[in-house]
Amino acid sequence: MTARAPLPPPTEKPRVLVEHPDFYVVGKPALWLTHPVRARVDVPDVLTFMRAETGERDLAPPHRLDRETSGTQLLSRDPDAARRFFTLFKEHLVGKTYLALVHGSPGWEQLTLDAPLGDLGLGGANRVVIRQAVVPNGRPAVTDFRVVERRAGFTLIEAYPRSGRLHQIRAHLAHLGLPMVGDKIYGRDPQAFLDFMETGQTPELTARLLLPRQALHAARIAFPWAGTQFAAEAPLAPDLQAFWDRLETDQGSSSSP
Repeated sequence: MTARAPLPPPTEKPRVLVEHPDFYVVGKPALWLTHPVRARVDVPDVLTFMRAETGERDLAPPHRLDRETSGTQLLSRDPDAARRFFTLFKEHLVGKTYLALVHGSPGWEQLTLDAPLGDLGLGGANRVVIRQAVVPNGRPAVTDFRVVERRAGFTLIEAYPRSGRLHQIRAHLAHLGLPMVGDKIYGRDPQAFLDFMETGQTPELTARLLLPRQALHAARIAFPWAGTQFAAEAPLAPDLQAFWDRLETDQGSSSSP
């Protein structure tokens, strides 16, 4: 396997959604890392950007969003806040709600999927070592799903993971027959990730996937803090909103006489 191939450079910068005395909630654009990664010095990350913007060297991320995922990213502002967040995440007191654009239209409006996840292993149709799947001996994984809207053979789905397994939402959606738009690992095209590793995000690959990144957005984060329940939201990322809006136009055109 060759070294990880490049994604296109991001066109947006992180922005502060909430400034609290103990933490920031930052809107993370897709294609930004959460924090620096030694092997990816060429990729911008939210932590380095925010430290430079604020001059606060104690900033730290209590959780991490995948590079291709956009949305709400927490940054603690001092060591005490970092310790408090560590406890909240350890005790599963932080709720994260995601929005996903998927292929297909489920026959339900709400569904809770309780299905263990684990390594699929190489062999057969699977040629991606990090791919997760529903397996009998996997680790417990539960996700609540709700249909937000349906358009032209696609569905906007709200996902609330009760557990925090690797690729949980993507793997659970694939298991339900609702692969995420733009997903190179769990999408409709089993060759996509291997092609990406060889050639990078080519225009041809983007055309096959419909988006240059997985259509997953961290829309809301909520947790108890200082005696109250705190919550922050990030509107659907512009690229995903634009894709969804085009579907409405296409759907309107197809229904015209």
